[in-house]
Order: sequence, then C-alpha cells, then structure tokens
Amino acid sequence: MTFGQFLSILRARWWVVLLVLGLTVGTTVVVSLLLPKQYSATASVVVDFKPDPISAIAFGGAASPTFLATQVDIIRSERVAQRVVRNLRLNENPQVRQQWLDATNGEGSIETWLGTVFQQQMDVQPSRESSVIAISYKAPDPRFAAGLANAFAQAYIDTALELRTNPARQFNEFFDARAKEARDTLEKAQARLSNFQKTNGIIASDERLDIENARLNELSSQLTALQAVAAESAFRQAQAQGAQADRLQDVLNNPVVAGLRSEINRNEALLQQLTTRLGDNHPQVREAKANLAELRRRLDAETTKVAGSVGVTSNINQRREAEVRRQLEAQRAKVLQMKTVRDQGMVIMQDVTNAQRAYDAVLQRFTQTNLESQATQSNVNLLTQAQPPIEHSSPNLVLNTALAVFLGGLLALGTALLLELMDRRVRNPEDAVAALGLPVIGVMPKPGSRLSLRGRQASLMQQRLLAPLPAPPQGT
Repeated sequence: MTFGQFLSILRARWWVVLLVLGLTVGTTVVVSLLLPKQYSATASVVVDFKPDPISAIAFGGAASPTFLATQVDIIRSERVAQRVVRNLRLNENPQVRQQWLDATNGEGSIETWLGTVFQQQMDVQPSRESSVIAISYKAPDPRFAAGLANAFAQAYIDTALELRTNPARQFNEFFDARAKEARDTLEKAQARLSNFQKTNGIIASDERLDIENARLNELSSQLTALQAVAAESAFRQAQAQGAQADRLQDVLNNPVVAGLRSEINRNEALLQQLTTRLGDNHPQVREAKANLAELRRRLDAETTKVAGSVGVTSNINQRREAEVRRQLEAQRAKVLQMKTVRDQGMVIMQDVTNAQRAYDAVLQRFTQTNLESQATQSNVNLLTQAQPPIEHSSPNLVLNTALAVFLGGLLALGTALLLELMDRRVRNPEDAVAALGLPVIGVMPKPGSRLSLRGRQASLMQQRLLAPLPAPPQGT
C-alpha cells in the first residue's frame, strides 16, 4: 500500500476515524472525571552508608552495592507494614476490626491483613545516584496519605534500629558467657603459675639464673686454674719422691738448706786441709769428719722435710681441685635444674599470656556488642516529612486525554484499515492498475466537476492518458 492509497482511504472513511477517536477520547475524559480522586504523599529517608565508630571497629566503611536494594526490600516487608499497624493502633479500632472480620471471616491476623492492604498503595523509589529513598502512599484522603507515608518512614527507621540492635543483644549474651569462661581459665592459669613459683621458690627467675650462671662460670675458671696448679704440684711431688729431690726449686730456694750446704762446703774444705796436714787418724780430722757427717744428715733431713712439704702442697691442691670440681658439678646440676624449672614456668606463663589475650579479645567484643545493643540511633534518618497534598495525583485528566488521543488515533486508523480490507474499493488509478493489471487510459471526472485542461489539471490528465503500457513478457 502506497502513501497515496493510505490517504485516499482516510479521505473516504474520515467519519469512521473521527467517530472512533471521539468515542475513545470522550470515554477517557468521562471515566477520568468519574473516577475518585487519589492523593499521593511522599516522605523521604536518607541511609548513611558510613558505620558508626563502634561498628567501624569490626566492619569497614565501604557499602555493599546491594545495600540500598536491601533497604528497599525492608521497607516493602511485612514486618514494616505490621509495625505501621501497631504504631497507629489500627488493630484496636472497632471499625477496622469489623472490616477485617467481614473480609476474612476472622481468619489470620488483623495486622497481616492491614499490612497487605497498606502495601498495595505504598510505593518505594530509591535514588539512583544517592542514598535517599522516597516512600509514597496513595489514598483518597490527603491527610491519611501523608500520615501513612510518615508512618511507613518511621516504622522503617524503627525496624532498621531493631535489625541493628537485636543481633547485637544476642551476641552480647554469647560474649558475656564466653568472657566468664575466659576469665575462669585465666584465673586457673594464674593460680597454677603462682603455685609453681611458690613450690620452686621462684621470685625473679631470670635474675637468679644469671647469678647462678655467673657462679658456674666462676667455678669453671677456678677449676681450670686449680687443675694447672695441681698438675704442677703432682709433677713436683713425683720429682721430690725420686732421686732428684735435692734439685727441687723449693729445696734450692730454702734458706736452711742453702745455709747447710754452705756449711758443708766450708767443712769439706777444712777437712781437706786437715787431712792433708794432719792425716786421716788425727783427732781433729775425725772431729771434722763427724761434723761434716752431721751437717749432711741435717741437709738430708731438711731436704726430705722440704720435699715432704711439696707432697703436702700437692695433696692440698688435689683436694682443692676435687672440691671445686664437686662444687662445679653441683652448680651445673643446679643451673640445669633451674633452667628446667624456668622452662616449665615459661610454659605455664605462656598459658597465662594466652588466657589473658583470649580474655582481652572476648572482653573487647563483649564491650563492643554491649554498646551496639544499647544504640538508640540507626544509620537511617528522616529527610523530609510527608505533607497533605493540595492537588490530587490521579486521575490525571491531561495525561489521560493525551494518551487517549494517541491510542484513539491508532485505534481509529486501525479500524479504517480493517473496514477497507473487508470492503475493498477502487479509489484511484493505482488501485485499478493493481486490481486489473492494465494501464489507465482515461479518468472520468466526478459528476458536477468542470473539465479543464489548463494548468496543473491538464498536466495530470495528460499523465493519466499517457500511462505506460505494461512491459511485454520475456521471450516474445
């Protein structure tokens, strides 16, 4: 269908188009005027994504992408709707209760029934680029619409606070019990540590262990020195017990021995002189020999005495070495015992430290949940309060009329085309060519019209008389 054919159909069936359009628009206007007026009131709330300082300890400040959608679902929930009913005390109204009995025959809950009724007229629109949520309610009475919108906003704020504090109260009870258990564990660990320190006499284990380690090092040094002295004494004792006792340094350095040796040397020289001069049998020679023998006996006795003192010194040094060795072994055992006790004490002290940390962590969470459970302010605040609207929101006569004109026009055009399809007629030369497949030779003028070949009409007539013949078929 060409555009010219379409226009010809409209010109031929203009009365149908106008009739359908007029009926559609008229019906819409009448219905819009007869429908009861509805007033829409809107209250808005703002949701703070940033948590409070208490919740920020455990949770970050970044909001989830689904946070705002979750808040919208909370507003639309039955819990909020039933809270509206309880806040307004509509369940105590005899008229409302009678309406509920008539509608449900007393089945179910009146709060659930009223909440469902209110939800049907309530609309929630979240903002796209902010955290503001608009809560609208539509009702025939503007004051009732404003009251319900404000009631839904307040019920949502109260519900958001409950959803925040109720879990905190449950966690508070849980952490309270855990804190008592952690405190008992800490007290037991501390009592065990105290008993262990009391049993082992530990006051300052680290300082005492340092002192005992210093004592052990000192004894080790003394033992090393005494071992050297004892070795030297043992060597000197062996030398004293042998044939070289007179060559001992102690014997050589002894003044008595030195004096006796000098006296012996002098007597030997005197004896040699007397023997040379008087002979061996002379009384003076014999007396000199007797004196020299006495001096040598005294020298041997003194040498033996000095050599014996070396043995005594060696024995004393060996006993001192043995005593120091015994003290060293005792000190080493004592230090090892102290280290063992200290290690056991460190294990018990670590248990006390772990119990203290666990108790501190549980106590911190208990304090946090306790503060959260006592919160009186949620992260939702009322931004604007709904006011009774002056103008009704529906029916919108201008909008309904515009839609009626648009839809009525489409319906009118469709009706005209449908009638044309049911009763097809030839309205212009193009319809004749399409129907017969023959060229148009001439057009008969309408009755009562004047024939004129001048100007534009003559040109149109010539075009119609000179219409092209159809193309011959292929191969002829």
